[in-house]
Amino acid sequence: MGKCLLTNLGIFKRVKGKEMKRHWSPVLNEITPLLIQTILNEYQLSWRGVHGITHWARVLENGLRLASYTGAQPLVVALFAVFHDSRRTNESLDPGHGRRGAEFGKILNGKAFHLSEDDFTLFETACAYHTDSLTAGDVTVQTCWDSDRLDLGRVGIIPDPRYLCTNAAKQPEFLSWAYERSRLQYEPEICRHWGATDLLKV
Repeated sequence: MGKCLLTNLGIFKRVKGKEMKRHWSPVLNEITPLLIQTILNEYQLSWRGVHGITHWARVLENGLRLASYTGAQPLVVALFAVFHDSRRTNESLDPGHGRRGAEFGKILNGKAFHLSEDDFTLFETACAYHTDSLTAGDVTVQTCWDSDRLDLGRVGIIPDPRYLCTNAAKQPEFLSWAYERSRLQYEPEICRHWGATDLLKV
């Protein structure tokens, strides 16, 4: 499995932002610029901070790429990306911020996006426990956690495979790809779709 997975990852990582957008368009259509603006309107920290919008965008891309191999629910993964840190009050330890993000998502579910009851439970679990170093759980929850942990390079931490949940995330090629993007604070193409590029220059 490992060799085949590495080969597939080598192909998939070369997919450009626009091609990824087409591939995942049903999912990305739910993550609208209006939804992002609604979240940012309530966000208490700098949009450009280590837990801000470019982090959300990299987590989203990490997660959708992982979902191609894990079979995770892609909309849950995408919504996790934009909500998991959305209710932070500081850039350091912030107990309960993931649960607050899930509660914010609950308010908007059925209005700004649509998750079934079962999928919302997965979303809620992923948000609430994403900083607890857990690795066991539903594959969609695991994919959410890995998508976030793969972006630790932005704070000078190399992701440790022992704290990753899925085989796909533990592959050296995937780890290296995600780490370099994070270390360089890469701004994904999706930020342009969200209308955030100009805001990030302010």
